[in-house]
Amino acid sequence: MALLHRFGCCSPPSPLPPLSFQKSTSGSDSYTVSAFQRRVRYPRRFSSFRLTATLAAESPAGSVSDGGGGPPKLLMEVKDLTAVIAESGKKILNGVNLSIYEGEIHAIMGKNGSGKSTFAKVLVGHRDYEVTGGSVVFKGENLLEMEPEDRSLAGLFLSFQSPVEIPGVSNNDFLHMAYNARQRKLGQTELQPLEFYGHIRPILEMVNIKPDFLNRNVNEGFSGGEKKRNEILQLAVLGADLAILDEIDSGLDVDALRDVAKAVNALMTPTKSVLMITHYRRLLEFIKPTYIHIMDNGKITKTGDISIASILEKEGYKAMSTP
Repeated sequence: MALLHRFGCCSPPSPLPPLSFQKSTSGSDSYTVSAFQRRVRYPRRFSSFRLTATLAAESPAGSVSDGGGGPPKLLMEVKDLTAVIAESGKKILNGVNLSIYEGEIHAIMGKNGSGKSTFAKVLVGHRDYEVTGGSVVFKGENLLEMEPEDRSLAGLFLSFQSPVEIPGVSNNDFLHMAYNARQRKLGQTELQPLEFYGHIRPILEMVNIKPDFLNRNVNEGFSGGEKKRNEILQLAVLGADLAILDEIDSGLDVDALRDVAKAVNALMTPTKSVLMITHYRRLLEFIKPTYIHIMDNGKITKTGDISIASILEKEGYKAMSTP
C-alpha cells in the first residue's frame, strides 16, 4: 500500500513507555513481550510542522508470472504525463510514458535533474508539483483524481530518498496505526498490540532488525542505513501493490544493501510490482529488474534489459542519447 499518515501539532505527543522484549530461556528463538505501549490517537495536524509519510507494502514484486496460468494484468499505465513545480511553474515532466504489469520490477536511471524523483512524487500526489497533462491509471482507476491518502490506501507506496523524523512517535505505534488503517480500508480485521507483535516479529528478522528497534522514535537519531532499513520495514509490514523505491541504495554499505535487497526480493509475489529509481548498477545486481528505463529531460527516452546498465557503466549517459 502506500499509506500516507499525517502528524501535526504544536508539540509532539508525550513519550510512551517502551516495549520490553525478553528472549526465551529455553533456547528457542522466541520472545516474551512484557509491556506494550498504550494505544493513542494523535492529532491530525501540528502547527509547528507538517509531515506526510508514505508507507506501504506487504509484498512488492519481481519478474514472476501470474501464478494462475493467465497473462499478467496491467497494474499502472502512464501516458504523456507532464508536470510543473507548483510554485514556479517550471516544467519538469515532459511526456512520461510507462506501463507496469503485475509481477514486474522496473528500474529508472538517469542523470541528476532528469525528473526521476519528481516522477515518483507526482505519482503519490506530492503537493509541490502540479500535473498539467496526460493520464495515470492505477488498477483501473484514475490515479490523478485521488487524494494522496487514497492513493496510498489503493496500494501505492513510496520509500523516501531522505526519510523524515517523527519525534515522540515510536516505530511500533506508527506501524501499528498504519497497518490497522490499511486493514480498515480492505475491510479486514484490525490487530490488537499482542497480535500485531506476532505479525511483525518475523518481518523484523527478514529485514535483519532487532525487536528493540520498535521502541525508537521514527527515524529520530537513525543513521542513513537504519533509515533505509526502516523504510523497507514499513514496506514489509503493510502491503502495497506497487512499491516505488527512490534511491533505496543511497548511502548503504554492501552489507546493508544486501539486507535491504534480500527483504525486497522476499516480498515479491506474482501480483505485486516494484519501481526502483537508482544511479548505480550495484543495486541491480541484488534486485534484478525486468526492464531498465533511461530518463532524460523529463521523459523516458530508452527502455531495455539489464545490458543497459553495463553500457552506462562503460560509456555513461551519452551512449543513451537519442540520435
